[in-house]
Amino acid sequence: MSDAAAGARLAVTTLTVLPVRGGRVDRAAAAWAMGLAPAVGAVLGAVLAALLWALRSAGTPPLVAAAVTIAAAALLTRGMHLDGLADTVDALGSYRSGDAALQIMKKPDIGPFGVAAIALILLIQTAAVTGLGATGLIVAWAAGRLAITVACARGVPAARPEGLGALVAGTVPRPAAALIAAVVVVAAAAATPDRRWQGPAAVVASLAVVLALLRHCVRRFGGITGDVLGAVVEVATTVALVGLSLG
Repeated sequence: MSDAAAGARLAVTTLTVLPVRGGRVDRAAAAWAMGLAPAVGAVLGAVLAALLWALRSAGTPPLVAAAVTIAAAALLTRGMHLDGLADTVDALGSYRSGDAALQIMKKPDIGPFGVAAIALILLIQTAAVTGLGATGLIVAWAAGRLAITVACARGVPAARPEGLGALVAGTVPRPAAALIAAVVVVAAAAATPDRRWQGPAAVVASLAVVLALLRHCVRRFGGITGDVLGAVVEVATTVALVGLSLG
């Protein structure tokens, strides 16, 4: 199996619940998988957009339709990004660094910081989706997975020698990450045809927040983990949704 094919399978099996048979898992495949993450996000966004359209067409109240769509988003990703967000926020909220913080992230339970983070993220996402159309969802979910591509760019270390973070950290060449980011930013203009700048601005804002969060996590944990990847996905998606919903 070629690196690209193995990477495509790895991207789908890692980032979704879609019934795709697993393939080769190594750093060569991981490089493709992390680079293809925004495309997988766009597909997820399209599925969610179809669900939202169906709910609205059936006369479902806007807030209920948005809430069901966000719930479906969690189901389609096994809730793993929300779990990563909770673990990361718990570790950051402990004000510990290094191995002590990583041990908090590995605990199976969720602390008060994590619970609050999940509740607030879901609340903000649901509120933002009430006013968005299909293209907005596609762009927001692509922007959320673009955070993975950026987090796995060369130069960003892994916090542990094992686990998902160690497998994918530093696998995406920086020029490739920059090109992929540029494609998503430009394509985002389609989400706001009346204000062409708003879509790209929303994606750029999500990238800025992700870069700040990554820098903080590398300083506190020594690098990225699978939980950190989940956290940047949820944060980037939320910032993009808010930016797209303005006006």
